[in-house]
Amino acid sequence: MSSPSTLQPPALAVPIEAMRQQVQTGASRTAAWRQAQLQRLGGMLQRHWEPLTAALGSDLGKPPLEAAMELLLVRQELRLCSRRLRRWMAPRPLPTALHLQPAKAWQQAEPLGCVLIISPWNYPLQLCLRPLVNALAAGNTAVLKPSEHAPATARLLGSLIRATFDPEVVQVVQGDSVTAAALLEQRFDHIVFTGSGRVGQLVLEAAARHLTPVTLELGGKSPALVLADAALAVTARRLIWGKGYNAGQTCVAPDYLLVERAVQAPLLAALRQEQQRLFGDTPLTSPDLGSIVNQAQFNRLEALLGQARDRGQVLFGGNSDPLRRRIEPTVVQVTSGDDPLLQDELFGPILPVLAIENLQDALAFINGRPKPLALYLFSQSSQLQQQVLAGTSSGTAVVNDVILQASDANLPFGGVGPSGMGRYHGQAGFDALSHLRTVLQRPTWGDVPFRYPPYNNRSLALLRRLLG
Repeated sequence: MSSPSTLQPPALAVPIEAMRQQVQTGASRTAAWRQAQLQRLGGMLQRHWEPLTAALGSDLGKPPLEAAMELLLVRQELRLCSRRLRRWMAPRPLPTALHLQPAKAWQQAEPLGCVLIISPWNYPLQLCLRPLVNALAAGNTAVLKPSEHAPATARLLGSLIRATFDPEVVQVVQGDSVTAAALLEQRFDHIVFTGSGRVGQLVLEAAARHLTPVTLELGGKSPALVLADAALAVTARRLIWGKGYNAGQTCVAPDYLLVERAVQAPLLAALRQEQQRLFGDTPLTSPDLGSIVNQAQFNRLEALLGQARDRGQVLFGGNSDPLRRRIEPTVVQVTSGDDPLLQDELFGPILPVLAIENLQDALAFINGRPKPLALYLFSQSSQLQQQVLAGTSSGTAVVNDVILQASDANLPFGGVGPSGMGRYHGQAGFDALSHLRTVLQRPTWGDVPFRYPPYNNRSLALLRRLLG
């Protein structure tokens, strides 16, 4: 990102302060206002379903089912927030201590103001619009900065938002990292960013200048751990699906695989069988395999694959199509944590496999690395499941499956440590983009004299009895 001193102000249709006025005047505090905005967004999706899925296909080569899934997840978020909005907006009673009686207290969810949402290219629709649903449900206005690396989706989203919302409520700003940096110089009331840890640090630094709270969804190297008692056939099927979905360009995709040595050989055989079953004899021609988003990302992944080929590590897969920017789901054998494939997040359909001797070695390997956004465990033993969950830390965890934790609006989603901060989806997103104001209400009767000067020993004794 550029230096703040060289940045031009972003091209906003209306100033951020005008958007904040929707909140400050109380217009957005009503359930009716919020429901109206959610209905507008739902209507936009319904009317433009086909163009939106086509744009996703253009940017990422998404199969129709995967493109539709992005829209369906936004629709699911809309339905949940619309259905439960009044419950979330209602006062939340709190207990009060004896010394405050007679009194009652509660928390009231209030809108923050204007929210900035910076979305990535891998899910350019849902990772822009799902946070928008949370922002609108919480009574905020929002500025969206879609990724320039998914240009068809960004352009269409910009035109549809302009046609759907008043600019004082939602507007879209198009541009590259310079535009994002210019936006970050403005004072927002919350920032939601999904992307790399490197850029997340820049977002956090910019937000700190205004003391702006942030939700950062960053990613990292999410491990999948297969223990000796795992159901190998279904484990292999779900791992290959998770690596092939969106061509592996998913922040919660299994990034690498740890497998107990005793079941490594049969698991690898099952993985090979499932790759052929799901994507056919020639995966590069499969209609169900997406594309790598751009040439730079393709070249990065191809360079890693080339090194693995040269070292004889590719177990199966490994073929690519530069013209269509496709890489078939590939399983690669690694023998050390120092392997290049185990350094940075892969964000592609490459699955490195490392054999481990036992669960203790696996836990030591996982805990010796930054906390990941997701952890996947395949085991049928409840005792081993609890041991892994108690012995590791991750933003989310799934037992005997992959990725699906991000598909349910009821489940709070977010990272921990370097994989992110804050939660969203459903009520977690509503609360994150609200100020939960604590209110204490007392009547004018029932005063006790010992709280007021002049103080004496009797006042101190009563105070110790009440608070001690």
